[in-house]
Amino acid sequence: MTTALLKRPTTLDTDLLLEFRRLAAIDDANNTFFDETHRHLQAAGHYTINLPVEVGGGGLNLLDTARHQRLLARYAPAAALATCMHLYWTGGATDLRNLGVEGLDWVIDDAMSGEIFASGHAEAGNDVSTLMSTTVAEPVDGGYRISGRKHFGSLGPIWTQLGFHAMDSTNPEQPLVIHGFVKRSDPGVTVVENWDTIAMRSSQSHDTVLESVFVPHERIAAKVPIGEDEGAAGTAFVWGLALISNVYLGVAQRALELATEALKAKTSIALDGRTLAHNPMLQHQVAEMWIALDGAASSLDMFATDWVNGVDHGPEWDMKLFAVKYRTSEVVRRVLDIAADVAGGGAIRTDSELSRLLRDSRAAAYHPPSHALAHEFIGKAVLDIDPEGPRW
Repeated sequence: MTTALLKRPTTLDTDLLLEFRRLAAIDDANNTFFDETHRHLQAAGHYTINLPVEVGGGGLNLLDTARHQRLLARYAPAAALATCMHLYWTGGATDLRNLGVEGLDWVIDDAMSGEIFASGHAEAGNDVSTLMSTTVAEPVDGGYRISGRKHFGSLGPIWTQLGFHAMDSTNPEQPLVIHGFVKRSDPGVTVVENWDTIAMRSSQSHDTVLESVFVPHERIAAKVPIGEDEGAAGTAFVWGLALISNVYLGVAQRALELATEALKAKTSIALDGRTLAHNPMLQHQVAEMWIALDGAASSLDMFATDWVNGVDHGPEWDMKLFAVKYRTSEVVRRVLDIAADVAGGGAIRTDSELSRLLRDSRAAAYHPPSHALAHEFIGKAVLDIDPEGPRW
């Protein structure tokens, strides 16, 4: 086995990927972090694949990075998902640099030096994602004091910097959402090791408690009015949802592969010993899965292609982002349900890869935007309802 992950920008070493699949089953069963997989990924330059070539990065754009993560997810779903939280910061920072926008160049430098970034956005009591926050940002000399609790902090055992958002409500007439970064070593930062779920177990997405953590102005990425996502925050959000969606698509693609393998291997006494692949109802279900996944893949690829090419969708960019994530989530969970049905009773064994993928797919719905928020946001936009007015 080799640690050479990248043969070409979007091609992964097969032997290493197969090893990742073996390790993924062990880490899931033990509810442990994908530590060995992480070491291989780090040695192979995975955490710098979308940084600028001129600084030593891989130079992958959003489309290439998304396809890279989609493939990785077919072998190590939790590792693929967790590393998205780092890659969306590095990809977003690179895009901004390419556009001549200053502010996150230091993220590129830190990532090249080995820093690992994570996402600190999920919060209790906040159903509108990064558009508002229950975490408090208190202005002080030289920066802010940040206080709150963040959930779903993937890469929990290893991250060195956490991207967060918090509310500065010192001006009630114009509250601001503050986006910035805390270091794991900052006083007041506590990682609470509480990850024990049915899905994406080895991501070890622990909680992080922020108790009056001082963040200097130079580590503040953006200050935006509530309800908006623009600049550094908006770019990272695009990268985040696009990469996460591609991970779950990869999970579903692998499920289809496993389901078809099962049908080709199982024989039927009612079909004179021929395999279940000859059952027309099961053929229909396989076709249904393939058609759904083909549509989801095309949708995700088109979104990323438009982003890379700088297509001007204007205010529809946010609508398209919410739509592509929601659509992918629905397709993935439906495909996993069908795959488990097609594969038969063995799919519910705890040692079944398909059983693990079925569990992992359930988490797709919990990444923003939720079902409710996606439809609210898009519906209001289509109907020209003023977002500054009452929510309901």
